[in-house]
Amino acid sequence: MLRASQRHTRNIKTKPKTVRNQYIRYTCPTSSISTYFFTFSPKDFNILSQFINMLQEATITQPARLSYDEFKREVLSDYRMAMASREASLVGRREVLTGKAKFGIFGDGKELAQIAAAKCMKPGDIRSGYYRDQTLMFATGMSDIEKFFSQLYANPDIEHEPSTAGRMMNGHYGTRWLDDEGNWKDLMQTPQSSSDISPTAGQMVRALGLAFASKLYRNTPELKTGFEKFTRKGNEVVFCTIGDASTSEGLFWETVNAAGVLQVPLAIFVWDDGYGISVPRKYQTTKNSISDALAGMQYDNNKGGIDIYTVKGWDYASLVNTIQEGIARCRETQIPCIFHVQEITQPQGHSTSGSHERYKNKERLEFEKNWDCMVKMREFITLNDIATEEEIIAVEEEAKEEARNAKNRAWDNFLSPIKNNIKQAELVCNQVVYEGGEHAQKIAALVRDLTSIKEPIRKDIVQTLRKVLAMSPANSEATKQLRNFYNATKADNKSKFTSHLHSESAQNALKIKEQPIAYADDAHMLNGYEILNKFFDYTFAHNPAVFAFGEDLGKIGDVNQGFAGLQEKYGEQRIFDTGIREATIIGQGIGMAMRGLRPIAEIQYLDYMLYALQPLSDDVATLQYRTMGGQKCPLIVRTRGHRLEGIWHSGSPIAMILNAIRGMYLCVPRNMVQAAGMYTTLLKSDEPGMVIECLNGYRLKEKLPSNLGEYTVPFGIPEVIREGSDVTIVSYGSTLRIIEDAIVHYLEPQGISCEVIDVRTLLPFDINHMIVESLKKTNRIVFIDEDVPGGTTAYMYQQVMELQGGYRWLDVAPRTITANAHRPAYATDGDYFSKPNAEDIASAIESLMSE
Repeated sequence: MLRASQRHTRNIKTKPKTVRNQYIRYTCPTSSISTYFFTFSPKDFNILSQFINMLQEATITQPARLSYDEFKREVLSDYRMAMASREASLVGRREVLTGKAKFGIFGDGKELAQIAAAKCMKPGDIRSGYYRDQTLMFATGMSDIEKFFSQLYANPDIEHEPSTAGRMMNGHYGTRWLDDEGNWKDLMQTPQSSSDISPTAGQMVRALGLAFASKLYRNTPELKTGFEKFTRKGNEVVFCTIGDASTSEGLFWETVNAAGVLQVPLAIFVWDDGYGISVPRKYQTTKNSISDALAGMQYDNNKGGIDIYTVKGWDYASLVNTIQEGIARCRETQIPCIFHVQEITQPQGHSTSGSHERYKNKERLEFEKNWDCMVKMREFITLNDIATEEEIIAVEEEAKEEARNAKNRAWDNFLSPIKNNIKQAELVCNQVVYEGGEHAQKIAALVRDLTSIKEPIRKDIVQTLRKVLAMSPANSEATKQLRNFYNATKADNKSKFTSHLHSESAQNALKIKEQPIAYADDAHMLNGYEILNKFFDYTFAHNPAVFAFGEDLGKIGDVNQGFAGLQEKYGEQRIFDTGIREATIIGQGIGMAMRGLRPIAEIQYLDYMLYALQPLSDDVATLQYRTMGGQKCPLIVRTRGHRLEGIWHSGSPIAMILNAIRGMYLCVPRNMVQAAGMYTTLLKSDEPGMVIECLNGYRLKEKLPSNLGEYTVPFGIPEVIREGSDVTIVSYGSTLRIIEDAIVHYLEPQGISCEVIDVRTLLPFDINHMIVESLKKTNRIVFIDEDVPGGTTAYMYQQVMELQGGYRWLDVAPRTITANAHRPAYATDGDYFSKPNAEDIASAIESLMSE
């Protein structure tokens, strides 16, 4: 007999004045007992009847529906999963505090809510979450407890830690979307998880894009065939999780607003434990409730919006029922939804960095003890006679044992290869000892120290080998073997810890074969924007996966007319406008690119890139690296800058971007023919890149290539655009035209022969060392751009002088010519006196020549 529990009425906002018992009459088709009667209060009756019906619907595999025994097994299985996850959290904290792991952050307190969410995830659905989702990962099969501990120990073996190969701290999950060659797997076979990042709310903008891809797959005719690895008719839902305090971040609000505007199948789960580390919710959120704060966005049939649900994190039946109902509606209608999961507890505090007893009062700690979801689920099982006390204890012990065994296996998997490596190191070092020599005893002591370390790491081995090498006889055979072993060990660790900044597939951008630009004899001269327009027209006609979007991009064809007329030709699904929300423009592109599409996300001006930089820097640029080649995001970011006038439209924060997006390509074309070739290279590759078009180049005349859309511009290969013998000038973008003015009007009349090199891409930079070859001829060099002093010119200087050894060929000190440290003043004079001008460039080079 299931009995109503007064302790379960905490989630009932209005208690009925008169409570009458009601009954569920439930016939079990596979049981020898034909009928059960379960007794409930009216509210609990509705919840539990819906709950049982939900479980029936979820388990229909034959004409017979869920029997009571099957219902019992389902509930106990969920309890076992929750208990195993809780034990993993408790054991994980101990592993950190005893020194086996570096840092720990866990998902205890959220187990029931995540199990309820897991029941609704179908193959092809995608998680975009944060670092407390371990139970969701376990319950969906996207991870398991052994892999959880492997990540806690930072195991770099991808077989044991497939999410990040030990590159991210624990709690950062992701499934592997690519095979060993970097090709897409079939993402529709199982639920998937995009790769987590640590910055709070950083997962939000990516989640928007992943969900937006479902909308495109459902509604875009060109995508109906050929994309079966990525979609089943756009029916996939994206499950996005976030802690309540992180809803204070701007990325959360921008994403929720964009999701409501776009109407995409995004389900956001807010785990509300009342705190942001130590800061109470009342200091975080208006009205002390994110669902109340968002109430104005509640879906309306006439005005749209988002569906908002509230549910308690300890109420098993309500969690399962509410989430199932909300996800089903989201999947069918593609109306976004938010589940505000309240009264979550956090039994171990925020992380292993501190204790929550420091900031939670006794009443709160007592509440967390009594309303812990594990306590409440146990009560649910006991009070409703689902299982006996003996059965419950047996489940608990099995779950705890499972977690402990998984921990032991993970630790052995982590430690065994290190100990084997130590044995090899011991052998080669002892060979040096056996040869004798003045340092033999010291070397033997180093070896003993290494072999006695109880819990060694790879760093211990490398440091010992290096110390032994420093004391070994220079030319002995044993030393030679030791040096070979040391180099092999370093190479192995380099592969483990530094690989995959870029794609290592055949589609790596540097492997794209160069296709030279071709011109017909009667080639037309067109404006730069017309060249781009024809290029985009060709691209959209030949590649159905390409989409373009941004502020003012759709209807008017972008502010400089590169897309003029193309929305009308290819439709609003493929070329469209967005709101003024740069971070989620990038987020849309991230999710689309991760799901097999080729988005071109436009940020209208380079100055606005600051709003977009966080997801590019933390998510896109690191994706291949942090997943060790498990996921990719071939996003193209289009923007424009250089030489525009005014403090906030000067458009040259290149050094900031350069240092923020390592892992992406940074293209700085001097004209639109070059830009088109760079777009083609990126579209043929499987990597992300940014193309910065010259803002003052759209109405300059250029010759129309005959193979537009087919030729490629190689990355990392500068181009000599003017040959000379006296001085090498290195620059990019619009500044090259200022340099040309300086040469034509001042330097050339004096007989100064200038060799001008357009670097074309800053990431990568001159991979074949072409610039130093020019320097060997001229023995003088100057680096020029319109970034701040010590910015991108300093980067180019370091690349040529240090990496290429250019200092060997200098007759005089090299120069850098930059803009001033301040931003440019307004109007033509402001631009002229704030940035490099032809006269100042000429004077600097004249001075260089006189030394």
